[in-house]
Amino acid sequence: MRVITINVNGIRAAARKGFYHWLRRQKADVVCLQELKAQADQITDRQFWPPSFHCFYHPAERKGYSGVGIYCRKEPDAVVQGIGWDWFDAEGRWIEARYENLSVISLYMPSGSHSEERQAIKFRVMKKLLPYLIELRKGGREYIICGDWNIAHKAIDLKNWRSNQKNSGFLPEERAWMDELFGPAGFVDAFRVVNQEPDQYTWWSNRGRAWEKNVGWRIDYQVITPGLKDKVLSASIYKRKRFSDHAPLIMDYDIGMES
Repeated sequence: MRVITINVNGIRAAARKGFYHWLRRQKADVVCLQELKAQADQITDRQFWPPSFHCFYHPAERKGYSGVGIYCRKEPDAVVQGIGWDWFDAEGRWIEARYENLSVISLYMPSGSHSEERQAIKFRVMKKLLPYLIELRKGGREYIICGDWNIAHKAIDLKNWRSNQKNSGFLPEERAWMDELFGPAGFVDAFRVVNQEPDQYTWWSNRGRAWEKNVGWRIDYQVITPGLKDKVLSASIYKRKRFSDHAPLIMDYDIGMES
């Protein structure tokens, strides 16, 4: 089973940069998209509904903002948009495809880099989301939670970690939250199961030749329940072409997914 996650930073912009042409060759079973920046009536063109997938979108209410989507080669048993928090769901940040005992989720965590108000909202989401995820685990399902988590966990996960310790995305509170997620909460950073190397980044600022110099952050994850840890086969970050300021994270699992 191949799962791809990417923050497209505007699905229409990514399409113009060749994202769908690339996707056709990837043999993906599930594709998780974040930051659509499009309303339903803006993505009616057939390129946004690739025929080899069942396609589902959860746009934000606000135009040109946020939104998530998920493409599934095998039709899900059910698709869930949002998690029941009005203020969170209005921003289009969660969509879940359910298969028997497996759920694959596209999650877009808020960024706090634009203002203190947005950072406060991010902390609010973190405070509510962790107990929610812990509760999900109690149900016995396996989960692959893909997306832009907007937090680099450890120093290895961003280039300039020393100078970013007071910046959103690498604040002590955020890193402690990830410690909890990947510690007592019991979830697993699937990428690090198979790749412990430095300089593995999924996002680069558009300023200061960051992409060219590989001055990046690893803020896009596939977070899994521990029952899937031994199912992780491989992980790669696609950087040959750029569709966004984020790169696609491609992971293979030893999980059957017949269409």
